[in-house]
Amino acid sequence: MIPLSKVKNVSLLALLTFVLVIFVPGFAEPNVTNCSGSQKYTPNSSYEKYVNSLLDRLSLKAPEDGYYESTFGSGEDQVYGQALCRGDVTRKSCQDCVANASREVIKQCPLDREAILWYEKCQVQYSFSPNFFDTYAAKFPDSNDQEKLVVVHRDQYKAQLMQLMNNLAKETYGSKSLFATRKTKFESMTIYALLQCLSNITERSCETCLYKALGELYDNCGYRQGGTVFSRSCNVRFSVNKFYRETSKGSSKKMLMVVTITTGSTLAIVALIGCYYYLHSQKMKGNEDDNGSQNIFLHSMGASSRFVITEESNILSGQDLPFIELAIIKSATNNFSDNHKLGQGGFGTVYKGVLPNGMDIAVKRLSRKSWQGIEEFKNEIILIAKLQHRNLVRLLSCSIEGDEKLLIYEYMTNKSLDRFIYDADKRSQLGWNKRLDIIHGIARGILYLHEDSRLKIIHRDIKPSNVLLDHDMVAKISDFGMARIFGEDEITGNTKRIVGTYGYMAPEYAMGGQFSVKSDVFSFGVILLEIISGKRNSGFYRTEHAQTLIAYAWQLWKEGRELDIADTLLAETCPVSEVSRCIHIGLLCVQEDPEDRPTMSSVVVLFRSETIVLPQPGQPAFSVSRNAFEIAQSSTTDLSSTQFTDSVFFPR
Repeated sequence: MIPLSKVKNVSLLALLTFVLVIFVPGFAEPNVTNCSGSQKYTPNSSYEKYVNSLLDRLSLKAPEDGYYESTFGSGEDQVYGQALCRGDVTRKSCQDCVANASREVIKQCPLDREAILWYEKCQVQYSFSPNFFDTYAAKFPDSNDQEKLVVVHRDQYKAQLMQLMNNLAKETYGSKSLFATRKTKFESMTIYALLQCLSNITERSCETCLYKALGELYDNCGYRQGGTVFSRSCNVRFSVNKFYRETSKGSSKKMLMVVTITTGSTLAIVALIGCYYYLHSQKMKGNEDDNGSQNIFLHSMGASSRFVITEESNILSGQDLPFIELAIIKSATNNFSDNHKLGQGGFGTVYKGVLPNGMDIAVKRLSRKSWQGIEEFKNEIILIAKLQHRNLVRLLSCSIEGDEKLLIYEYMTNKSLDRFIYDADKRSQLGWNKRLDIIHGIARGILYLHEDSRLKIIHRDIKPSNVLLDHDMVAKISDFGMARIFGEDEITGNTKRIVGTYGYMAPEYAMGGQFSVKSDVFSFGVILLEIISGKRNSGFYRTEHAQTLIAYAWQLWKEGRELDIADTLLAETCPVSEVSRCIHIGLLCVQEDPEDRPTMSSVVVLFRSETIVLPQPGQPAFSVSRNAFEIAQSSTTDLSSTQFTDSVFFPR
């Protein structure tokens, strides 16, 4: 008979083994490792020191959103690194996984100048080249071969699997998090799927990576009950056994978002509109239009528990759109110091700030006495309650105290497009692929606004200074201040209050106040031509070429020399056919008759498919002159409130 003491010891050992298996999954050995092999660094070298420092930082800095990137060193010894956690894991699991992977990658790839290690829940990679992460390289874990084969209705199974994964791919590269999960029923089984891309790559790069990985997944695992493909910038996996959490960043969060929008957006928007009317009434106190908006405001706010109001009727916080105390913003910007100023616009000044938790922010301080500033504030807080998209800069919070109206955005390190595209030195950083990514990003951002099913938004002040660049130079539209909100069936409008920037405004809007989705298409076409040429539309004023960039592009097009407009810095690197097609699309967008211009959805399709034959462009709408505008103004009633931001005038 086995002694009781030994039985207890065996039970304890089994329990400890069980705990290790349950709570430390996948940490014993990596799923897949990819080392550079022939490219080695010298022991005790600077590169080795920087690699170790980089991996230590990745271990410590695994953030809440599951992604972190960093660099160490300089010159030939510089090392680049990234850590990515699966989108459904907890922050604690993420930190533990990255810390373990950072230690393990050195053991698996000793002295390698670049390496990547994948665990089930995270991946860590480093390299001497910043372009290392752009290269597609598929790896298959050994577990793929252990997955059982489907024996009944195999072709139907594979077809349904492909449909599931293809639909999920669209959801993934179209989402802000670049992560998505989904499940589907097949006979008695449930197929669970998960796709994810690196957080810092473009939507286009994510899409390309996912479809390459899925192609290999179908070829190798299409008839199996599970399969995984790891790559440097994306991962795909499916299984008939549930392997991900449906909380946090998974599908339940999306369901919660739908429920929240459905049940709470009405109250939030009513409250925000009430806030707007309250501010309006304070500004117009004593005016005949004062209709007791303060009472309406307090009643509206009292109807919702989403906001906290002080005795002075200042809004402090809210769940849908958090409000932050003015004192915190003053401290973050050193009391709006000139040293923190990022730029000056028609609606106010933008400052860089640092919150107490170390987060960088951009603070738009709206003009205290400007009615236009209040109009912009109202528009933006309503829009942010409804819009979220990868290509739209994120509004984090607001602050309203007294005359102060502040909008707090995510901070974009690389600032705005105009800081690069018009500067001969900085423009050299924008190769053709980068410029194309920016063009596509702007197009998708505008398209999202036009096609959002919850509202129609028409006409923004779209110009390069309103296109911010993130770390990967992807375009994000920033300024919604010019937005007009219409009912569901309204797609055009007319205004006597012209606000915008000459050179980017469609002529039907600048001259007659008429605007539609095609007005945005015109602005996009101008920016497209500017990005390709590196020149301002207004920069051709009184030159030997033409009065505007648009006019010059049209002149070259008619002569069959359209490529002459391209930036000389692109001459040796850009594909001629792609550049020519982009110029062609740009000229279609700036045609004089709005009816002739394509929609933004058509523009996006034209970019994606090179097989579609483009129509011949018609006469462009050249820019409006000051004299022409003054003539139009004298024949139009009540244009006294017309305003322009950063206006540039040049003749037709």
